[in-house]
Amino acid sequence: MPDYRDYQYLLLEKRDDGVAVLTMNRPEKRNAVNNEMHSELERVFREIGDDEEIRALVLTGAGKAFCAGGDAKSMEDGSFRPTGPATPFRAVRTLIHNLLEVEQPIVAAVNGDAAGLGATLALYCDVIIASETARLADTHVRMGLVAGDGGIIIWPLLIGWARAKEYLFTGDWITGKEGAEIGLVTRAVPPDQVLPTAMDWARRFAAGAPMALRWTKYSMNKILRDQLNVALDVSTFLEAATMHSEDLKEAATAFLEKREPKFKGR
Repeated sequence: MPDYRDYQYLLLEKRDDGVAVLTMNRPEKRNAVNNEMHSELERVFREIGDDEEIRALVLTGAGKAFCAGGDAKSMEDGSFRPTGPATPFRAVRTLIHNLLEVEQPIVAAVNGDAAGLGATLALYCDVIIASETARLADTHVRMGLVAGDGGIIIWPLLIGWARAKEYLFTGDWITGKEGAEIGLVTRAVPPDQVLPTAMDWARRFAAGAPMALRWTKYSMNKILRDQLNVALDVSTFLEAATMHSEDLKEAATAFLEKREPKFKGR
């Protein structure tokens, strides 16, 4: 069985009922993803998929946020480069594909804000339980980036093209309550009920027929994989290109200084 104790930014707790809880653990940074955490996320989903002791997984964040997306400080100083330059889209491809290859059902417990990559991670889960007051957004364009980590695929599949373009082009926030109303998330519940509700779903899946559940998930994810094959490489390559832009550095600096960015298109 895999040994999960060597992760720096992830905590995995396996329970006797076949449920495991994976917690993104940078609460002081709102669980923002740096290079090291990105690498850990790539690896952990592969290990979970191979772990026969796990029959269902809950994914959540430590503290008040689910995941704030890419680390703004690392973007400002230029150290955040999960997409390249030497391997422009391999890391992102690996993360998304490893997440989809997990055969066990995954329940997202969106306890707080989920932005950018954080929203992508939540939305690629099989069931999404969100706090009514949590906010979700694909904030790539607000950071001067192409929405290249899978958001351009999953948002239209969940809420349709018109609404998806609204949120992907603006980076606007949507609450868990609003997301449940339009099908972006499965259920919206009061904040103190997010993890208990997610655990109830996971226990139900863990007690179910493993082959039936896993192969139903595999069959449904074939549709998602086809969409990934069409668009993921292009979008992540273009995101890698914008990773080197002045607009990204300006957006990261503006975020840290709590002001609006001034984009120049270069």
